[in-house]
Amino acid sequence: MLLTQGCASLVSRATSDMAANLSAAILNQRDPAVVRDGAPAYLLMLDSLVEGNPGDPASLRAAAELYAMYGALFAGDPDRGDLLTSQALGYGERALCATDQRACGLDKLHYPEYLERLNALRAADAPALYSYGLAWVAYIRVNGAKMSALAKLPRAQATFERIQQLDPAYQAVNVQHYLAVLDTARPPAIGGDFDSGKKHFERAIQLSGGTDLSILVDYARYYARTLYERDLHDRLLHQVLDADPVQEGHTLFNVMAQQQARELLDSADDYF
Repeated sequence: MLLTQGCASLVSRATSDMAANLSAAILNQRDPAVVRDGAPAYLLMLDSLVEGNPGDPASLRAAAELYAMYGALFAGDPDRGDLLTSQALGYGERALCATDQRACGLDKLHYPEYLERLNALRAADAPALYSYGLAWVAYIRVNGAKMSALAKLPRAQATFERIQQLDPAYQAVNVQHYLAVLDTARPPAIGGDFDSGKKHFERAIQLSGGTDLSILVDYARYYARTLYERDLHDRLLHQVLDADPVQEGHTLFNVMAQQQARELLDSADDYF
């Protein structure tokens, strides 16, 4: 029994190391096409790791996060994006269940019960809860035109708010960023909270030290465009284009942010 437990610990640690190295390699890649073309092989590899050790939270979290990223950014069409981000949600829920049995079946609960179950989780659950929340954000992004997806937005919001309560330091920049997007993904008339969203965007920029250009792009896309603040919109996007995209842990998203900034600026005259 002790030998088996020791082997399981080694496998889990190796999986964690591999996931961390894979994540770093992707995030520091300067060519998004390399990630787009190469990541599917790693999705299959993570699938195989989960098959071999279906109760390992590290494998499940890694699979949830890579499926979420790929489905939201590189799927190519909405149907494929829906398939991949739904897979991410499944892995995220399983990671959370494997970490804390009180979270099992979370996705099937009605919203009040969902909140109660979130409130029962512990600080140690924050990493798995983050992977689950990330999968929700990716799913909503891909299916944003569907009311059924937007109806799930409060669940994603509550998930990231609970992470802040459990461990304020865990993925603090990304949690602030996602809360900002969730606040501003809907117009004020149907539930968007733009005062809260602005605070989250500004806090995310402050915490990141300006190294994550995707925050600025989302600030322009979701906040400035929706409120028709052209000066803020253009200032944020020019700031993105003037920045050095090569930043440890942010290079891939910064390169993509600069591409998106050019597209948003090119369409600004028509939009405003």
